[in-house]
Amino acid sequence: MVVDNHTASVNGTELHYISAGTHGSPVLLVHGFPESWWTFHRLIPLLAERHRVFAVDLRGFGDSAPAGEAHDSATAAQDLAALIARLDVGPVHLTGQDISGPTTFRLAAAHPELVRTFTAIETGLPGFGLEQLADVAWHIRALATPSVPQLFLEGRERALVSHLTPFTGEDRDVIAAAYARPGGFNGAAGLYRSLLTESEEIRALPKLTQPVLTIGGGSGDFTAAAFRNVADDLRAITLDGTGHYLALEAPERLAEALRTFWRS
Repeated sequence: MVVDNHTASVNGTELHYISAGTHGSPVLLVHGFPESWWTFHRLIPLLAERHRVFAVDLRGFGDSAPAGEAHDSATAAQDLAALIARLDVGPVHLTGQDISGPTTFRLAAAHPELVRTFTAIETGLPGFGLEQLADVAWHIRALATPSVPQLFLEGRERALVSHLTPFTGEDRDVIAAAYARPGGFNGAAGLYRSLLTESEEIRALPKLTQPVLTIGGGSGDFTAAAFRNVADDLRAITLDGTGHYLALEAPERLAEALRTFWRS
């Protein structure tokens, strides 16, 4: 399936996004790290058979405009709210994974009128355990520390993607190229800095009023354990035998889980 590329001027930045599908309820897919919209390229055709699908590059990622030094998850959430309003397709089935979990949660909590359902894939929330990953995942503190990405990661994008992910071939090449542009790590750095400081803000946000689905892979119940604290209408599943990058590892199983949830 051919996807259409677009840019939108919203909230003081330029966001790149793709679209596919011509009918059905709208879906917005939001990537994590080290990722871009490309992470969903196998999933999108499966969903677009029955839905209008949009996949965005967050500010500072992929082909969207670079992020500034003060970038954070609150700004990223405002970007997404403005994008949905610009598209005039809301409310959407919002899906966030990995480090976009806090960003997409902020969006769903602050703008329930824009979010029909919320799905969290292999992610978590600061204040409910996500920040503890910084003790075991070296790249979190590396990205969050000023100047470290520029000193030690720039020029090593391909090696980093190979180290952190199972991506090979075209997937590895496309993702690595997205981070090799000037300031390519700024978006991720801002979101990881937020992760280490935003626990109280996340805990203060209202509970989600939408139906929520959590999908775990290699982390098992980690995602569900976090979102049980912030959602009253929650369903949790685990895709056994998978790792962290479900949209690339098991697109058919992930698509079926999403479609089943949205139908219900």
